[in-house]
Amino acid sequence: MIDDVQTTRLPNGIAVLTEHMPGLRSVTAGIWVRRGSRHESAELNGICHFIEHAVFKGTQLRSARDIAVETDRLGGNLDAYTTHEMTGFTTKVADTAIAQAVDLLADLISHPRFEQEDLEREQKVILEEMKMVEDTPDELLGELFNAAYFPNQPLGRPIEGTRETVPTFDHKTTVGFHAREFSYSNLVVAAAGNVNHQRLLELIGAAFDGCESGAAIRPQTLEPGKPRPAAPILIEQKSELEQAHLVLATPWPHAMSNDRYAASLLASVIGGGTSSRLWQKIREERGLAYSVGAAGSAFSDVGVFNIYAGTSPEHLDQVLELSLAELRETVRNPVTDEELRIAKDQAISSILLGLESSSARAGTLARQEIIHGRRISPDEVIEKIRNATLDQLQEVARTYFKSETLALGVLGNLNGFKVDRADLEI
Repeated sequence: MIDDVQTTRLPNGIAVLTEHMPGLRSVTAGIWVRRGSRHESAELNGICHFIEHAVFKGTQLRSARDIAVETDRLGGNLDAYTTHEMTGFTTKVADTAIAQAVDLLADLISHPRFEQEDLEREQKVILEEMKMVEDTPDELLGELFNAAYFPNQPLGRPIEGTRETVPTFDHKTTVGFHAREFSYSNLVVAAAGNVNHQRLLELIGAAFDGCESGAAIRPQTLEPGKPRPAAPILIEQKSELEQAHLVLATPWPHAMSNDRYAASLLASVIGGGTSSRLWQKIREERGLAYSVGAAGSAFSDVGVFNIYAGTSPEHLDQVLELSLAELRETVRNPVTDEELRIAKDQAISSILLGLESSSARAGTLARQEIIHGRRISPDEVIEKIRNATLDQLQEVARTYFKSETLALGVLGNLNGFKVDRADLEI
């Protein structure tokens, strides 16, 4: 597999990565910041997400309308997002427009105005976004459960912040955080498509000329090392809902772990697709849920495995027991050869299909730089997947599926549903 990837780390701290994709007439370019909600204090919870919104209200060179008009002229694909570990700004353009795209992205990152009136309006927008989450049961359960699973820790706080914190993000606070954390040493520029590495370096050098580099800051966690998950049982009555929503969670290998490939395959076998155990046994064979599945989330230093299902309150006990039964089964007996083959084929196909997308490739370059500090080629990933064994998957199950670390969250019209620690026996 041809791998035309180049990386340059500039003296001001910016990392620049490109992947040339022959035959394309487009480029996906982006600037990622090595900062997300886990790098915020409790008082500033949500400020990365707030800045992600606020930069579009205007810069020193462009008004909000100027940004909107230029975005449309470039193809209308400018996007931004915030996660626990990074904030990203990306755009997909024709290869002839790469200079304009880089100039716009750099302006948004480097020169936002953060005018007080604009910030106050954006506070209202984000408060409305919070109401949308509250009206979406699976997202609401996710936030409530996450807070209980990582109590008083950054990973347990909502990415969008809270009703208490967001209104405090005035001009002074926002400018101060932006100046500290969106410094050049925390920026990663990545582009994929019909892009020339040297040309991108020239554009970045011109766009960021004369700006000082700030020192990178280590992620803020509850203690040195990785965050400490709890094992809560969270039961939340919400009588107006028709369904009960369930999440079953346990610690999981993190993004740097050697076990992450086996863990991903095990999660796929349990609940990663329509042939998975949970989908077949809960939805197809018994018709107990429309939405059911399982997946692992791998942060840089901690992982979480989740089973999710939405079901009628009268079926909640049965769905929970079927989910627990599958965890017990993987601990006691290896998955089958056929299940592992299906999971490997699914994973490798997903990687190969992603190679056709410049957006996927640019995002992968940035994430690997931020999380791993190095390029991990598709060939390397595919080799790790192909070499995963049944014994490795079972070892992951035995290591992480334990009664004492299992956590449960339930939200909905629960009809007196009760559960205690003894009911979560593996």
